[in-house]
Amino acid sequence: MVKIAIAGATGNVAQEVTEALVATGKHKLLLLTRTDTAELSSNNAFPNTTWITTDYGLDGLSETLQGVDTVLSFIVTHSDPGNTAQKNLINASVRAGVKRFAPSEWATSSFEHLPWYAGKAEIREYLAELNKDKKASHSVLHTPVLEYTFFQPGQFTDYLCYPYKSSKHIHPFPTQMDFHARRAIILEDSEDARITWTTTKDLANVVAKAVEHEGEWPVVGGIKGDEVTIGEIIALGEKIRGGPFIVEKLKAEDLKAGIVKSSWLPVVDHPSLSPAAVEAMAKGFLSGMLLGISAGVLKVSNEWNRLLPDYEFTRAEEFLTEVWESKP
Repeated sequence: MVKIAIAGATGNVAQEVTEALVATGKHKLLLLTRTDTAELSSNNAFPNTTWITTDYGLDGLSETLQGVDTVLSFIVTHSDPGNTAQKNLINASVRAGVKRFAPSEWATSSFEHLPWYAGKAEIREYLAELNKDKKASHSVLHTPVLEYTFFQPGQFTDYLCYPYKSSKHIHPFPTQMDFHARRAIILEDSEDARITWTTTKDLANVVAKAVEHEGEWPVVGGIKGDEVTIGEIIALGEKIRGGPFIVEKLKAEDLKAGIVKSSWLPVVDHPSLSPAAVEAMAKGFLSGMLLGISAGVLKVSNEWNRLLPDYEFTRAEEFLTEVWESKP
């Protein structure tokens, strides 16, 4: 039975992945959190799991991770000043002899126009520097100091289901593609921009299979559930919802100047953000997403698709048709 540690284990995506791993019956899981674990243990009583409270200090983590094969990080980077907790997690993994590490990615292929992901970019550089010589003192030449992959699913298809939940743990929030209200905000002339849409269930299942993968993990770990253009996803929404969408088109030069001329704003009420922070960042988040999508940040590669050729991914139309059936 392989021992896996999950950092930031109370997060939405982390819990989806935890359940997928538990379902295999093949792993012992250490669930790391800053929260008091007494209540968590009673409310989330999974077999072969242990909740561990941690302050993410280097020495404590080094002891906790002894005997762990794989560490999966879901630490929210914008809530980790200086990436201190995640860097300690990486360094403790090396100290403890952990074989594999997945940093807190779980989203885009790049971070252009997405300043809130600056912490993710820094961790990419940190891991590259750690492994630049691909030589550990206890290992043969060309063996990584710490094997790692960036799990990149693009955009979760589940977000197009707002305000309805399509998975047990993912907290739905409105985006610029609002199927419920039959409306969308896009960048001018961006109808052909491509977005990778992956369900959280598919992501969780791929991670569960990845920890059993016998070959070396690819550094870039794209997971391509489906790839659909902005124009196609709007057309799909109109088909599923039975009527035209009101589409507002914004100019790139306005967005780059901090000007957002839309009649409404999607408010991303993520559990890691306070209501005040959500309101304050609404315009910047919309601008960044529209510019980023046009730059290709949500179009990811397909490394895990190629490594897991027998896995069947859920197409956006299939998934969304089922969720929206009979919904008002």
